[in-house]
Amino acid sequence: MAERLVRLVYRLHVSGIENVPPGGCLLLPNHVTWVDAILLQAACPRRLRFLVYESIYRHPFLNPMFRLLRAIPISSRKAKDALREASGFIRAGEIVCIFPEGELSRTGMLLRLRRGYELIAHATECPVVPVWLDQLWGSIFSFQCGRYFKKFPKRLPYPVTVLFGKPMAHDHAHIGLVRQQMLELGEEAYQQRPLFKSHLAKACVRGLKHHQFETVLIDGTDESRMSRGLVLAAAIVLARRLRGQCPQKRIGVMLPPGRGAVIANLAILLTDKVPVNLNFTAGPSAVGSAIRTAGLHDLVTAGPVLKKFCDLPTPPNLLLLDEIMPRLKPSILLWRAIVAVMPWWGLVELLRIPSVGDHAEAVVLFTSGSSGEPKGVVLSHRNLLANVSQFGELLNPSKRDGLLASLPFFHSFGCTVTLWYPLIERLRMVTYPNPLDAEKNAELIEKHKITFLLATPTFLRVYLRKARREQLASVRLVITGAEKLPRDVANAFHEKFGKEVMEGYGLTETSPVVGVNLPEPEKHRPDDEVQPSSRPGSIGKMAPGIAAQIRDPETGRVLSLHATGMLWLKGANIFEGYLNEPELTAEVLQDGWFKTGDLGRFDEDGFLYIEGRVSRFSKIGGEMVPHESLEVKILEALGGGQEDTRSVCIVGVPDRSKGEAVVLLSTQEIDLADLRSKLLAVGVPPLWIPKVVKRVPAIPIQSSGKLDLQACKKAALDLV
Repeated sequence: MAERLVRLVYRLHVSGIENVPPGGCLLLPNHVTWVDAILLQAACPRRLRFLVYESIYRHPFLNPMFRLLRAIPISSRKAKDALREASGFIRAGEIVCIFPEGELSRTGMLLRLRRGYELIAHATECPVVPVWLDQLWGSIFSFQCGRYFKKFPKRLPYPVTVLFGKPMAHDHAHIGLVRQQMLELGEEAYQQRPLFKSHLAKACVRGLKHHQFETVLIDGTDESRMSRGLVLAAAIVLARRLRGQCPQKRIGVMLPPGRGAVIANLAILLTDKVPVNLNFTAGPSAVGSAIRTAGLHDLVTAGPVLKKFCDLPTPPNLLLLDEIMPRLKPSILLWRAIVAVMPWWGLVELLRIPSVGDHAEAVVLFTSGSSGEPKGVVLSHRNLLANVSQFGELLNPSKRDGLLASLPFFHSFGCTVTLWYPLIERLRMVTYPNPLDAEKNAELIEKHKITFLLATPTFLRVYLRKARREQLASVRLVITGAEKLPRDVANAFHEKFGKEVMEGYGLTETSPVVGVNLPEPEKHRPDDEVQPSSRPGSIGKMAPGIAAQIRDPETGRVLSLHATGMLWLKGANIFEGYLNEPELTAEVLQDGWFKTGDLGRFDEDGFLYIEGRVSRFSKIGGEMVPHESLEVKILEALGGGQEDTRSVCIVGVPDRSKGEAVVLLSTQEIDLADLRSKLLAVGVPPLWIPKVVKRVPAIPIQSSGKLDLQACKKAALDLV
């Protein structure tokens, strides 16, 4: 009866049931809701025995269900008896199911796995089958929004994917491998979500049509406001103009964050063409390379931008928004009326937006070129829709939230999170063209009650110098990425503004969000156990739907997740390849796995630690010297107080005797002998310590806030 009721409320999609062996075995599923046991039983044709904590087993509301499922109660006092009973059922050919996390997830993320299941597996020598339950986070029985039950169902019947993995031998089912297998199942299940086959423009039309009279965009340069419906109408009118004037598949955009850049990018997408945002701060050579690589014939820009960057090359066909848009106002008003009355799906049909985007090219971004020539990264509709969904699940914003969109749209974080994300989700954005103008940005934050501040450590240093504490009072989440967060910057920011800085991690090739630390949830009762959402030094837990492997950097052999090695990632957000670079693509994309170029490791709670990019290591005398770790040690030895600007940088240069040597670039005068003694005192190996220190006026930084490694290396080579 219960199973029939489940199938009325939930639409179950079950995969891999053939992986469940015919005899006794152990199932290990993730645990997201109060009804996971019922859903698992409905998904499996054989009867399951669940091992359940006695306090939950005796719950008046849940006890009838557990009795019906023939669950086995377990408590700390009678743990051995329960494990012995479970082992007996497995030997008798039955299936026993244990939730290895030992508790419901209150974050939607996979928690630390507990070792109790290993005792049963080894005692019975039975196969172990990992299982993944997907799409349940956000349902009324999950803890999303900080509460169970007190939510309206988002849809009925509610879609759920149950994915059974391949059985593992009992002697191989250790915690690290089981966690890896569960994450890979989660990635496979996430890929099956129908949303990701859609078209990015279709998602934007739907997102803007809903709540169409709410403000979505405030341009910080002139305080002009645009409702969701008006942004859509303006983009539709411009799209109709572009469709006739731009026959090429890709269209360049050279505009700073603002209403023009938002409308231009959306308009290009509505024509089923591909926006290519050019990095106008990168210099003529990089811009020219991007134009050639993308084969651009058309460029959407503005007169003031061309005047400011007059030395940059441009494609032959220029469309100047400051000349075009004023003439389109009557058409925009007409289309605003059409948008107001026509349903979103009708607009999609009228605009001839394809219903399927999936793996087709949606956006091209160029890497920063911090460690080499900029590469064209092809992001598909699937990539961007998945990453918007992943970021949304991590943040779970409310209609009162707003973010500061000052990161340039040619930056991967600025493109996905401060452009497409607010258009699709119900979120305000306040744009401003210069992320380094902390004085103006702080004014905008205070005036418009911004709650999400997304920045790099470089930009946070400027806030420390120019913003006042009360200006950031409305901010509830500060996320930083692009480079490792120095602890002195995080501590100084917390001391001045009272805000914890949450470090995240992403790459252009991952659309870009991979993981982020989040604020610890508040306790509703004094005896509540808080599941950790952040950990100092880590970049947080990975976003939903991403699997990871740690491999040996030289041999490619898969290591334990808890070892340090090359980080490989797999997920719906992983890019489709480099533009016109098949050999380079084949080097970093193998069977759906992406070689990040970063060294990392996981702890048992699933927090990811990035030890540094391979390009930021030097091999000296056979030993790997991590540049970022050494920079942290040097700053600590110098006594901190360097929070205003980046003041040191380690660079590897060729060395005849040891193959490579490290040079310390510094903006201040440093006594090398004194620094050496301080570093040795805190345990820094002598091999790591720089033998050359050169003073520079400033450490080269890109417009995105990332370290300009090419410029740093050139400075080091010029000085050595």
